[in-house]
Amino acid sequence: MLCVESLLRELRRNGQLRAVCGLKKVPTSSAFSRFLSKLLDMEAQVTEIFEALVKELIELLPDFGENLGIDDKAIPTHANPHQESKPDDGRRDNDTDYGVKTYRGKNEDGTKWEKTTSWFGYNLHLVVDTNYELPVVFSVTKASAAEAPEAHRLLGQMEQSEPALLERCEYFTADRGYDDSKLIVRLRDHHNIKPIIDIRNMWKDGDNTRVLTGKTMLFTTTAGMYIVTAPKKGR
Repeated sequence: MLCVESLLRELRRNGQLRAVCGLKKVPTSSAFSRFLSKLLDMEAQVTEIFEALVKELIELLPDFGENLGIDDKAIPTHANPHQESKPDDGRRDNDTDYGVKTYRGKNEDGTKWEKTTSWFGYNLHLVVDTNYELPVVFSVTKASAAEAPEAHRLLGQMEQSEPALLERCEYFTADRGYDDSKLIVRLRDHHNIKPIIDIRNMWKDGDNTRVLTGKTMLFTTTAGMYIVTAPKKGR
């Protein structure tokens, strides 16, 4: 997590970063704090600048938006958790809450592993062009905000502000946190976009494959793929 002081230290060390930021000298901590306070009051203008840049990319790059992807990023805060019993002293963050994520998988030897992480802060949700690695739309929510509902909200935002991108889009990729039937149908049927979204394993019996109901040569797997097997000789 990059805090203000570590950023200022990096700016002092890294001349190339200063050049990219248009800085001839590194601001003091107090000057940087005043800048952030003013920037927070200009959220609408910053959003307008971002949207204008996206529209310019659409005009300059004919293939911009053909491959889109979505993901979220946990952003911990260094502020103190808010407490109703204590007054706001400037060190508390009243817009955040706790988020929890659990990751599961299998080792090479077949044993299962599970890892749970938690943080106090925010979630950054991003839809990006996966070829150019540039953002298209974004939102910042409390840490507890679920991925799939926010994906629907960002998709709705694109329908309103950037419909040209949805017309261009061929593939929309995401991890299993966005495995939502309504989202898949919305992408495929409403916008003719091919969703490439990892499927959550909802099977509780431990099976890796099952015979597809009513079929003798088709099997389904936890990854949602179908396997056609050759019939045995004599059948």
